[in-house]
Amino acid sequence: MIEINKLYKSYHKHEVLNDINLKLEKGMIAGLIGQNGTGKTTLIKCILGLTQYQKGDILIDNKSIQIGPEYRQKIGYMAQIGKYPENMSIAQLFSMMHEIRQVNETDNELYEQFEIKKIERKLLGQLSGGTTQKVSAALAFLFKPEILILDEPTAGLDPIASEILKDKISKEKENKLILITSHILNDLDEIASHAIFLQNGKLLFFETIQALKAKSGHHKLGKTIAEIMKEKQQ
Repeated sequence: MIEINKLYKSYHKHEVLNDINLKLEKGMIAGLIGQNGTGKTTLIKCILGLTQYQKGDILIDNKSIQIGPEYRQKIGYMAQIGKYPENMSIAQLFSMMHEIRQVNETDNELYEQFEIKKIERKLLGQLSGGTTQKVSAALAFLFKPEILILDEPTAGLDPIASEILKDKISKEKENKLILITSHILNDLDEIASHAIFLQNGKLLFFETIQALKAKSGHHKLGKTIAEIMKEKQQ
């Protein structure tokens, strides 16, 4: 579904992404891992068309994203920090999105499970960080996208909401490609099928989590990643 070929991106003389090659398919839940400043956010912005890359290309369903913005209709995106008009209510936000997208069949499961209906008259500027995350998650899934890109999705969520979201992600994996960035490796350990590790703008590895654990001999993803990084540094 997403094919990234020899992707290169720099800001002035600073290389952010260098020769990234990835092929991501439906049915994958891929965890995008790496320290701060390794290019994770830039890679997501490139896929979403929010920043331009200098070399290489990104294909969605075998079509370059540079042809036009129509491919974005296939993507549901949850930002790490949702930024919405402060004087708009939750209900108005969802109504506006329905008018923009003009999609008849929607997925309201998270809207219902997070009980957003009870607070939909609240202004977005009055919401706590956790409630804003719930709104962002419900919007990401709303129009049944084929591709989901979730940036630190459980950050700020209470334990119950976090479990609801992880269950939803796991349930949807057969029908979608899901790309998740997270520093919470325990969350990825529970739901991800693959790990993408970026270091200094380069792809260090892209493998199934099961294969990585088999190589390291550890049962937890955090220890597995630490072991791999230790070996790379030697």
